[in-house]
Amino acid sequence: MTTRTPLTGEELTALVEGLAGLPYGGEAVDQRTHALQRAWLASEAGADDELVVAAALHDIGRARPVRAEHPGLPHELAGAEFARSRLGERAAWVIAQHVPAKRYLVATDPAYHALLSPASVASLKVQGGPMDEHEVAEFAAHPLVADAVALRRWDDAAKDPDAPVLSMPALLVAHARCIAAQQA
Repeated sequence: MTTRTPLTGEELTALVEGLAGLPYGGEAVDQRTHALQRAWLASEAGADDELVVAAALHDIGRARPVRAEHPGLPHELAGAEFARSRLGERAAWVIAQHVPAKRYLVATDPAYHALLSPASVASLKVQGGPMDEHEVAEFAAHPLVADAVALRRWDDAAKDPDAPVLSMPALLVAHARCIAAQQA
């Protein structure tokens, strides 16, 4: 069993602030705004602290320090490896699954594809398109599938430059409670 070094509040702040100005694949928001909108959406939906933090960090594999630590991995897998070592297995799984969750939703929800931005439609093709029946069944059987699907929907909705964001102090409070609960 590997020992996990919890992410500190200072590290979380540096990671999120380091996303400022980083383009988000042709979307109207940068990576920082996207991260904090996802966290706000998760919080508004009543997600627990761990899922709020995972929502904020689900694209953290695009951050320079995480890319440097996990070179060559797709962003969702780099982010998952980072989360596994600093946040825990649940956060790592939902971060790793946010791309498959899009493929799952396209395959299972007839209205979902129409909600995707043009950039997300383009990336879907690169990511393998809709899941097949076997992939859908396997994905749907995982006990955390509802978390991954919720995170994916927040991801799709967090692309509006005028939408609310979770403040860094609120994210830090959620993070501190999450770490405290894990250490209890």
